[in-house]
Amino acid sequence: MFFVFPGKSGITFFILPVFLFITSFAFAQERKDSIRKNVLDEVVVTARSYKEVIPAQQLSGEKLEALSSFSVADAIRYFSGVQIKDYGGIGGLKTVDIRSMGTNHLGVFYDGIEIGNAQNGTVDLGRFSLDFIEEISLYNGQKSEIFQSAKDFGSAGTVYLRTRRPKFAGNKKTNFVSYFRTGSFDLVNPSVLWEQKINKNISSNLNAEYVYSSGKYKYRHTRYNSDGSIANDTTAIRENGDIHSLRLEGGFNGYLEQGSWNIKGYFYNSEKGLPGAIVGNVWYNPQRQWDRNAFVQGNFQKQLFKNYDFLVNAKYSNDWMRYFNLDTIAWDDAGCRADKTLWVDNRFSQQEFYISTSNKYSILPAWDMNLSVDYIWNTLDANLEDFVYPTRNTLLAVLATAFEWRQLKGQASFSGTFIFDNVKKQDAYQPDDKQEFTPAVFLSYKPLKRQNLNFRAFYKRIFRMPTFNDLYYTHIGNINLRPEFTTQYNLGFQYDKQLKKGIINYLNFRADAYYNEVIDKIVATPKGGSGGGSLYRWEMMNLGYVEIRGIDVSAQIAWNFPADIQINTSLNYTFQKAQDFTDKNSKWYGGQINYIPWHSGSAIAYAQWRTWDLNYSFIYVGERYHNPANTRENYSPPWYTHDMTLGKTFKFKKSPFGEDPGRLKISAEINNMLNQVYEVITCYPMPGRNYKLILKMEI
Repeated sequence: MFFVFPGKSGITFFILPVFLFITSFAFAQERKDSIRKNVLDEVVVTARSYKEVIPAQQLSGEKLEALSSFSVADAIRYFSGVQIKDYGGIGGLKTVDIRSMGTNHLGVFYDGIEIGNAQNGTVDLGRFSLDFIEEISLYNGQKSEIFQSAKDFGSAGTVYLRTRRPKFAGNKKTNFVSYFRTGSFDLVNPSVLWEQKINKNISSNLNAEYVYSSGKYKYRHTRYNSDGSIANDTTAIRENGDIHSLRLEGGFNGYLEQGSWNIKGYFYNSEKGLPGAIVGNVWYNPQRQWDRNAFVQGNFQKQLFKNYDFLVNAKYSNDWMRYFNLDTIAWDDAGCRADKTLWVDNRFSQQEFYISTSNKYSILPAWDMNLSVDYIWNTLDANLEDFVYPTRNTLLAVLATAFEWRQLKGQASFSGTFIFDNVKKQDAYQPDDKQEFTPAVFLSYKPLKRQNLNFRAFYKRIFRMPTFNDLYYTHIGNINLRPEFTTQYNLGFQYDKQLKKGIINYLNFRADAYYNEVIDKIVATPKGGSGGGSLYRWEMMNLGYVEIRGIDVSAQIAWNFPADIQINTSLNYTFQKAQDFTDKNSKWYGGQINYIPWHSGSAIAYAQWRTWDLNYSFIYVGERYHNPANTRENYSPPWYTHDMTLGKTFKFKKSPFGEDPGRLKISAEINNMLNQVYEVITCYPMPGRNYKLILKMEI
């Protein structure tokens, strides 16, 4: 199979080994001890039993459902090493930063395929509901499995969102689940899920969700002078934070002999207000945003021979966004404020086509090799003046290996990335083609055969390309930007034990120490004429060099008490020292980078007693600075929240769709119980104490 990439030097041909597996047929060998069989309703699925080198942090099942979390971003807050940027409210932008390396270094995968955004590289996790999510996993470095797409190897950290796959009890052929949420901020949030068993090998599902909220909540806005005296202390109501959104998704799942397949469609449409920052005594901002995201994706996996597995992923996505601002300050060519205002109505449309193949061959029962090749096509259209209409062709190729030798497990990979950008504007500068090669090594050692004690280490070098906005946004983009490189080093251990006697049923403890470097960090800096830089006109530059040192510690304990009381507890703690060493002459040289706390942590306690469940969660974020200059006026105080959920489950005698009894669950949530005043992002006040009532019916 051939792909053609137009470049400045002519036509460049690359041969994708999509069908190279044909040549490996002659080398297939029988392997008796590397196959694991799972029987599901007379369908046999076979796959290699992988053992993780670097275990993931996970939330799934009832624990995930019990959290006082409205979206995926809310749930990820409970992982160690994670910082959430939350701009407030139900519809506010929510992004994730892992180990201080930046949001763009985190890959987000939805049922095994990455959610892309070539325009700005940011995935808003606030638009993914938890109703349809079965498990959330967070990996540092990468997922500990080599049989995956090349994109899976291409991020400094990854979040995997696995949606619910239909399961049917007995002779049941239909599952129906519905939620209804209401509460503070005039929230109205119904959702339904329909799962249908078509035959013993194929099932389908359809999920729909609607969200409305006025986004109005009281907040307290306090600012201090440099001497510590109060400059402003006001109580107001947050305005223009409303949201109307509709999400539809569904698909088909199938099992094959020694394989599986699925296809999924997704559609999201929303209109929301952007309440903006509270600065300069401006309490209302008129900005609005419309989003429309749609994609179709699928994968096919099959063990063609006992030594050979084949995987193909494909996706097409179309994203449209409109940003409207009726009150924007105008600036002249010298960077000075003009005596007029202007309105902004920017519209962006981006498309992506993605295809990937993975080919795993087992050389020995404990030694595998994998070759993955991905091709991605991205394009961006906008109504901006002098826009260059960029197109990006990306080829990714990864050769990876995994082995086990006695108590030692290891994985290694070598990635090649080839990027070809073109712009349609005739008088625009054509960007250079880029190619980069990055390695990764992961090791795990178990010193004691009878104890589940594992020591682990990894090294990974990765980079991220500048986004379309970084390179081509009118009057802001910089065509000469270099890729941003990240180097990661990690040492850690994990101990877990299953206990048969006593009140403690399970114990898990893990700790990691890490050191990261970010080189050629892409930053935005103000620019303007001789009158000084304006805060409206910016340019993108490679300026940053950041060193990050940190420790992640977590513990999980499962308790069994008399009278059928079960309690699961989880504690997470993170220490980070993320220093900016960009400019030795600057006053913030060596200071903590903005919005990274030195200390943060979380605690969860989930209790079950018969048909009752109670969940308590606590989040703490320590002191930090909202500017690289670590001065008093840039100081952000610590904040914390206490949340609690109480639920009661009622069972029907019989479901209308089968013998399995139906269930009705009523839950009540109280969030920020102590009504703490806090801001995740400076000048974006978060809600105080708020409530939610949830009804869930499952038949």
